[in-house]
Amino acid sequence: MATEEDIAWFKSTFHSIPKPELPDDSVEYFIYHLPSPAPAVIDAAAETRARLLEVQRSAAELIKELLKDYIWQRDNFKLEIKKENGATFLNGRTNFGDSIEDEWVVVYILRELTKKHKDIWVKVVDSDGEFLLVEAAGTLPAWLEPEVADNRVWIHQGELCIIKPKQKGDKKITETLTLAEAKRIIQEEPDRFIKSTIIQEEAFYRLRNYPKQISENMHSAIVTIPRKVAYLLHQKPAYVSPAVEAFYIRDPVALRPLRGRNASDLIFPPDDLVNVSVRFTRVGYAQLKSQDFPAPPSWSGKLPDTTDREAYARAEAGMKLACGFEMLLSDPQNQDKAAVREMKFLLEDVATGDEELPSNEEIETWEKKEDDEQWMDISFEDLDRELKGKGKGKERSEGDGKFGDAAAQENLQRIVARFEEFLNDTSAGFEGADFINDYESDSDVDEDDDEELSSDGEDKDASFDEEEFSRMMKEMMGMPGSGQGPPLETPLRNRIKELDAEEGEGADEMDDTEEIQELSRQMEAELRQTGVLDLNRKQQKISGDRSKGKAKATETSEDEYEDEDENVNINLAKNLLEALQGQGGTAGPAGNLLSMMNLRMPKDDRP
Repeated sequence: MATEEDIAWFKSTFHSIPKPELPDDSVEYFIYHLPSPAPAVIDAAAETRARLLEVQRSAAELIKELLKDYIWQRDNFKLEIKKENGATFLNGRTNFGDSIEDEWVVVYILRELTKKHKDIWVKVVDSDGEFLLVEAAGTLPAWLEPEVADNRVWIHQGELCIIKPKQKGDKKITETLTLAEAKRIIQEEPDRFIKSTIIQEEAFYRLRNYPKQISENMHSAIVTIPRKVAYLLHQKPAYVSPAVEAFYIRDPVALRPLRGRNASDLIFPPDDLVNVSVRFTRVGYAQLKSQDFPAPPSWSGKLPDTTDREAYARAEAGMKLACGFEMLLSDPQNQDKAAVREMKFLLEDVATGDEELPSNEEIETWEKKEDDEQWMDISFEDLDRELKGKGKGKERSEGDGKFGDAAAQENLQRIVARFEEFLNDTSAGFEGADFINDYESDSDVDEDDDEELSSDGEDKDASFDEEEFSRMMKEMMGMPGSGQGPPLETPLRNRIKELDAEEGEGADEMDDTEEIQELSRQMEAELRQTGVLDLNRKQQKISGDRSKGKAKATETSEDEYEDEDENVNINLAKNLLEALQGQGGTAGPAGNLLSMMNLRMPKDDRP
């Protein structure tokens, strides 16, 4: 018979099942009905359910209005009513694959829903957690670390709301929030929210061009495909996404049906080809075009000659798309997908005669739309020109080397602007930009720290003169300077002068300085004799005895020391060039240093 200890041990072996982690490339969203203050109604659950059904209907209308012709990369936006821990809410999950824009379409729909329904609160996360905070990382308060961010970020009435912690002061915030606590704060403590315009603008920056940008996420192209594929895409254009993905992530098992030479064994044989306009997601079209995919044996001789570039490009893209459909419907691992089942039903109707394939006359009535592919053309030269701010004016007006589309240019300019803003931030320390304390005034600065700062706010012990540094680097590179300031001297002599200025009192100290100078001159003579200071000298034959060499060194005149600056310049230039060569074309200290001085070195094309 089991004892109490055995029963206690048996119970201890049971643990709560952890909540599964959100898969990569997925976004999950929750909609709660949380009126403030909490209503005193008898049947609050029924009221909440009725309000959530209204939100669900509004979402369907919004999708029909804004996303009528939208194609999702993988999953679409969907909301389901769920009940968990006694709470009823709307929940959805969208796998956006490689299309980040799909994630932001979801955020836009959720934000619009909060504008229409004033008493709902939205929480949205992805595999990175609170990704809206990631977008606004440069503007967040210092206490808002990822460890304490869960359940603090909400969207309400189109605004971003962040719940502040109770803990105040300079100590690190360790207070975490559960979902139940966050919901209670929403209804009972509305003053606990941070509503910052700056944070909100950064968090929703990608939505600045919505809803116009929704249509710009699509790309239409004319391709040459089998008539069966054209029929399926005309029935439902969204079938293109799973087909492109099947082509993009193909494996040897998926390619097996395409290895045969008999085209009659294929579901989509390349016998009856037509030109149609197909709408892709931009990511999907780029995946299709970027892949090097030789035509399978069954497509041999079906592609036109490469002399007609336009016809060949359309036929090649159509061949890849048709192969994607073939792999999608033939691979056993795809048989449970809803899109695959639907396509097989449609093809069965064609095979039994219940439906007919579109005729050439009917296809001619279909829309023929073909978008410009310029957004895919981004070269290294264009990127380099944009980073240097030279992609404007005449160069831009002449149309030579345009950099992507307007969105790409705007994003790049924003990155550069944010970087320049950081560099110009005088409050930034070695760990990054400092932020104003959320609970204290930014004017509360330690008086001891003020004493160590000069009148212009500069640290006296760690000051840095940018103009002096630039002048020194130009002189070391042998470039003409500004003509101001003393000539460059060796580091050793500079240090001697500093010692002389700091300790220039007393005869004994002067004698020590003179002795150091004399030792310096002797060391330079010895180093020059060995050739260390003259790396550019020609190779000389070593002959004679050591006495002759010593005599030659003794006869060295003071005029030769005047060439010291030139030798140092040459040595520095050689070292920089060797460092550049050692980088092998990648980023490194030498290249970064030269780029800071606006010096662009030519590429090393030597084998």
